[in-house]
Amino acid sequence: MSRYKKIRAALLGAGTVGGGVYKLLKMRKEEMPFKVQAELEITKVLVRDISRKREGIPEEVLTDDWNSILEDPEIQIVIELMGGIEPARTRILEALEAGKHVVTANKDLMAAAERHHCDLQFEAAVAGGIPIIRPLKECLAGNEITEVMGIVNGTTNYILTRMTEDGMDFAEALKKAQELGFAEADPTSDIKGLDAGRKMAILASIAFHSRVTFSDVDVKGITKITAKDIQYAKEFGYTLKLLGVARNTDGEMEVGVFPMMIPSGHPLAHVKDAFNAVFVHGDAVDDAMFQGKGAGELPTASAVMGDIIAVARNMQYDCCGRIGCSCYKDLPMKSSGESRHRYFLRLIVEDRTGILAGVAGVLGNNNVSINQVIQKPAVDGVAELVVITDKVENRHLKDALMIFGEMSMIQEVASVIRVYSPR
Repeated sequence: MSRYKKIRAALLGAGTVGGGVYKLLKMRKEEMPFKVQAELEITKVLVRDISRKREGIPEEVLTDDWNSILEDPEIQIVIELMGGIEPARTRILEALEAGKHVVTANKDLMAAAERHHCDLQFEAAVAGGIPIIRPLKECLAGNEITEVMGIVNGTTNYILTRMTEDGMDFAEALKKAQELGFAEADPTSDIKGLDAGRKMAILASIAFHSRVTFSDVDVKGITKITAKDIQYAKEFGYTLKLLGVARNTDGEMEVGVFPMMIPSGHPLAHVKDAFNAVFVHGDAVDDAMFQGKGAGELPTASAVMGDIIAVARNMQYDCCGRIGCSCYKDLPMKSSGESRHRYFLRLIVEDRTGILAGVAGVLGNNNVSINQVIQKPAVDGVAELVVITDKVENRHLKDALMIFGEMSMIQEVASVIRVYSPR
């Protein structure tokens, strides 16, 4: 008979990540007593169809009865890997109400657990296998964090990598990502920036100790990025990435997800394919970067397992719920019109005298200063004018773009892309 206490857990969902968690726990079973001073066992796995076999998961632990888990006093940890909002939200809340600890990878919902003296851990909800939630809450707790910036969606990073390195257009790169399993059949959440936006709301809330919801996040995807944009970025010494950026400037927050041109020497410029990376700036630590695989069976299972072990350790020392919600501030969001950024503009214009002067005049009259400009050779009476601005308030750039839309000499404002500027 083992001298170690046995901690029993239930797994909700047996998909890619759920199967990976079950597999990883089995691989580490012999080490658990040394890691947490207890044995750890998944005794039930909730699935929709118990007649369907799951590779690596014994049939006898499968169940389609949620109440058999909820009402089982021996099950102390619920691992929610179903995804989506419902029924995941209801089951998480019911588990907490029943006094069970919860580990989740679900970025669509987060809930408070303090009043039940339970742990709610969600490391895998952001950036897959990269540890970032716990470092922000614990390791970097002595810092005032002023910026969190990163690549938090592997699908879009893979697509942009193929466009950059292989010269693919967007549609071709997306198809390749789907063929390799990096993109879903319906990739909307990824390519429109929605997935990254949810993750940035979580990261900003933790980093700045103020509640940020998805509706606070300015979200733009990569569907309008072209091979030309990427080529021009290279000519200016930049690499194009879909970045999540959260900044706390003078007590005001701004959080967004958008394609951004970053200097090709920046560490994030070298993060390729489906990898993720998060760059954090704190007043004491200065700059720190976390990089690794952002998705996949075992990378995500790694983050979930880290949470399970943390909960088990807390249970052993009766200190669950010690690190709950850290949103003890109420910082305001900065008005989007007052945010200051640099921009890349690609204009399709008529090939005639005075075009550059006309464009420069409109920008200057609206307090938009030009940093760099290139006029491409004309083809069939049409030319391209590529401009990189200095920092400008968004409202001033918006005014200039409205005037461009009314000018006959400008056929199209083809691209408006943010350009990285230091804090």
